[in-house]
Amino acid sequence: MKKWLLIVLAVPLLFYSCEENEDVTMDQNTAEIDMSDFYVYTDMDLDLFNKENAGKKKNCQSMVVLNRKLKENPGLYQRMYNVEKHTRKTIAAKKPTGTPGGGNGGNGGGGDGGGNEPGPYTGAVSIPVVINILEDFDGQVTQSQINSQIAILNEDFNNNNPNTSSVPAEFADRVANCNISFGPVTVKRKISSKSSWGTNDSMKDPSQGGIAVTDPSSNLNIWVCNIGGGILGYAQFPGDPDVAGDGIVIGIDYFGETSGPYGDGRTATHEVGHWLNLRHIWGDGRCKQDDFVADTPSSDRSNGGCPAYPTIHCRTNDMTMNYMDYVYDDCMYMFTNGQNDRMRALFAENGARVSFVN
Repeated sequence: MKKWLLIVLAVPLLFYSCEENEDVTMDQNTAEIDMSDFYVYTDMDLDLFNKENAGKKKNCQSMVVLNRKLKENPGLYQRMYNVEKHTRKTIAAKKPTGTPGGGNGGNGGGGDGGGNEPGPYTGAVSIPVVINILEDFDGQVTQSQINSQIAILNEDFNNNNPNTSSVPAEFADRVANCNISFGPVTVKRKISSKSSWGTNDSMKDPSQGGIAVTDPSSNLNIWVCNIGGGILGYAQFPGDPDVAGDGIVIGIDYFGETSGPYGDGRTATHEVGHWLNLRHIWGDGRCKQDDFVADTPSSDRSNGGCPAYPTIHCRTNDMTMNYMDYVYDDCMYMFTNGQNDRMRALFAENGARVSFVN
């Protein structure tokens, strides 16, 4: 009787023990990736920011557009959360290559994956481009502009910007060759009398006079048009379910080699950075709000013009020459290894842009 009673009492304890261990295991797995700092919505007064800095800083509307989309689509937050968690998990799985001087993926390879979890995608990435041009007259956007813009993207994402030689010594070992190329290129043109397309994606909607997206699972779509409001461009972040809007938008005056401080094609480099999951380098907030990249310094603001080095905020030297700041085109000339890891995580297994390499 006592023996039977002991067995009866032991069975629940056994199940409790197993369940408790299972819960612990699940908690440990859940705790592997810290998402406590994740954010998408920025509550700073960006409209006021843009008015105060008109003509002084690059006017990228990517975060303004994202704020609007988050309000319109409650599920977008969770989708972007999932992309971010996959990104962090992929980067966490990265193991050092052991190659002397290889740094943190500076070869564009992004490091070797270890164990059962692969790290960021390590191969060369080639991204076909569809350029959708909405212009006042046929040929307003010249072939020379198109050629120069593609050349600039290939230059910047392969660490061939000649200005990179000016990177300060403290950042020199962080410069990444992303090993991402752009092409072949398809061009679609449409004449339009619309003087300002705004940022509501109407340029992507044929029913509103725009040009429809071309298979965004295998093409980077670039819309070139008169945006208006002094806006240089904006991008759609990975994870957005709006397939018809996937791509970047660039103002005609800022596409390729044109003129002025934003006339060297770096608006496209900046917006493609967003399209590949990069945030602004200062994190669109104060010192403790980050861009989710370990090797970019903390800052509480963007920079404009061509800042002198060092420019100090949050007790560190700003990386003003990073493509994800707001400085003049000639004064931005680097991505970091950490930014490269973020972009390459999209092409890893189950990544948001894995279709480009499959």
